[in-house]
Amino acid sequence: MKAITMRLPAPYILCSILISVGGLLFGLDTGCIGPITTMPTFLDSFGPLSSTIHGILVSSILIPASLTSFFAGNVADYLGRIKTCSIGGLIFATGTALESGAQNLAMLFVGRCITGVGEGLFLSTLVVYVCEIAPARQRGVLASVQQLLVTMGIAVGYFICYGTVRSSTTSFSWRFPFALQSFLAFTYAVLSFIFLPESPRWLKTKGRMDDSHDAWEKLGIADAEREKDDQQKQSSTLQVQEPESLALTPIRSRQSMNDTNKTSWLAVFGKDTRKRTLLGCFLMGMQQLSGIDGVLYYAPLLFQQAGLNSSTSSFLASGVSALLMFLVTIPAFILADKWGRRTSTIVGGILLSSTMFIIAALYASGVVHGDHGPARWLVIVLIYIFALTYCTTWAVGIKIYASEIQPPKTRAPATSLAQSSNWVVNFVVAFTTPVFLEQSSSGIYFMFGAASLLTVVVCAGGMPETKGKTLEEIDGAFERGESGQQTSVRSRVVKVVRRLQSGKLNRGRVQVEEHEL
Repeated sequence: MKAITMRLPAPYILCSILISVGGLLFGLDTGCIGPITTMPTFLDSFGPLSSTIHGILVSSILIPASLTSFFAGNVADYLGRIKTCSIGGLIFATGTALESGAQNLAMLFVGRCITGVGEGLFLSTLVVYVCEIAPARQRGVLASVQQLLVTMGIAVGYFICYGTVRSSTTSFSWRFPFALQSFLAFTYAVLSFIFLPESPRWLKTKGRMDDSHDAWEKLGIADAEREKDDQQKQSSTLQVQEPESLALTPIRSRQSMNDTNKTSWLAVFGKDTRKRTLLGCFLMGMQQLSGIDGVLYYAPLLFQQAGLNSSTSSFLASGVSALLMFLVTIPAFILADKWGRRTSTIVGGILLSSTMFIIAALYASGVVHGDHGPARWLVIVLIYIFALTYCTTWAVGIKIYASEIQPPKTRAPATSLAQSSNWVVNFVVAFTTPVFLEQSSSGIYFMFGAASLLTVVVCAGGMPETKGKTLEEIDGAFERGESGQQTSVRSRVVKVVRRLQSGKLNRGRVQVEEHEL
């Protein structure tokens, strides 16, 4: 009988999955905090919450996260990607432990702020790590694992709260979800530190060539794949150099390594990086202004507004929506490298804005009644459609895009800055959503729809496609666009130099025909 052998996935795939568990932690917090703050046992412990206090409590994790994500790039460039994620995981575990044991709102608030510090560190860094270790042909899929785990965490968080609110009438019902997050975060930090190799690209920028080679070996990246990246990086560099500087390429290559180590925050707004930095920050900010976290944080509240009055019914509806989000993320995750980033962003934005505008129009026209009528069910269905559309489009592509378009020397700080803009807008949305809903049932939906529509317009005019390209090819494409059209003389000289490097010209002499110059 022929033995059946099972092949494990390549090491770089396993490493990408493990580091992406940070997304699961983020999803758990997002899925738990909304239901927790509406649990009867939580309100028994802390008293009724005004809409302002409710918004502050939910969003308090986001400002610390935005501040630490702003500096996470420098931390990751100094300590390395793995140490930064591990430290973030330990801080997250400490914060959620405090939340679990909170005796008053002040203690709960402090715990959420500490949790945000850790969350900002690992979420800003893990996507950089995945983009740096993954081959170009699989980068989209592997970088999407984080979002897949985010949606899994949201679904698990909702159903954990649904289970605890039904099974316990004590404070255990809201303390247990926080305690579980603390345990998982500690485990994530330890396993990442012990088992994950450092990013070979980061090691290379530090001049640790032997360590970089060893890291590639541990990741299971073939020599041919590494050589392909190196050749494409060299090709991209050649395409943007002046003809008279081509002879200095080896010298400048050595200098670029030193320049990378001296990266400052000013570098992300340099002439050759400004457009990419601003585009990444814009996309990450508008990702939140679409209203997704207003839906995720306050799903029970939104469903109650639409007519699901009991807490268990709204929790169940929230859990079902999160489960559907997880399920639709699976094909989006598998097809991430087949769908263009630009196409998914534009098409997704059109659908997101349409659903928000329809919901807003229904509430504004006064046809939605909490106890009767079909309009309330239409609102619930549209909320589902909005969340599912987001998970299959913007959630998958935008975070990858914001990281992969950055050049090597500013990838970590620029990605952190983009993540910081995401957190800041997230805070605004999380804080203002209950306040807006108290004042107007339709206004906030109009705002979310307008934000998504604006993003469509901007992306249609200025978002280059990156699907299937290596990081070096993307870098070269942006550099060509930012440095202007190359002259015909320059391009022809570049061809000659490439032929020299490939050994196609006779040794010791360069025969260049007159028409080539």
